[in-house]
Amino acid sequence: MASPLDNLCGPGKALRKEAPDANELAGLKRSGLTRLADAQKQANSVESRFDLAYNAAHALCLAGLRHAGYRAANRYIVFQVLPHTLGLGPEVWRVLARCHDVRNRGEYEGDLAVDERLLADLIQACKTVAAALDELPPV
Repeated sequence: MASPLDNLCGPGKALRKEAPDANELAGLKRSGLTRLADAQKQANSVESRFDLAYNAAHALCLAGLRHAGYRAANRYIVFQVLPHTLGLGPEVWRVLARCHDVRNRGEYEGDLAVDERLLADLIQACKTVAAALDELPPV
């Protein structure tokens, strides 16, 4: 039976098949975990911590997608496919999708509306993604 991710592959679609690469996965995970650690440092501003945590989430989710053997055509898709790449439900991907929208408003409209609650939810979502990555078999 074909993976639901296969339905997202093809010309003009959000994914393409590409064999996973152990070095790439290690780099994405290392980058994500480093940024996650920095996002938890209270000395940084809330905005900086959000930016670090968002980019940590993206790197970790991308690692999950790459482990599954796919590459993304856009940033958002790595969050949307979490049920298929890491078995994570809406309690995680909805937080990440919301943070993606907040990040985009900040990047493109100069309106980065971040509070401690959203940041805490984002950091927890990152930790959940990281834990799911740790459960994956080696490539």
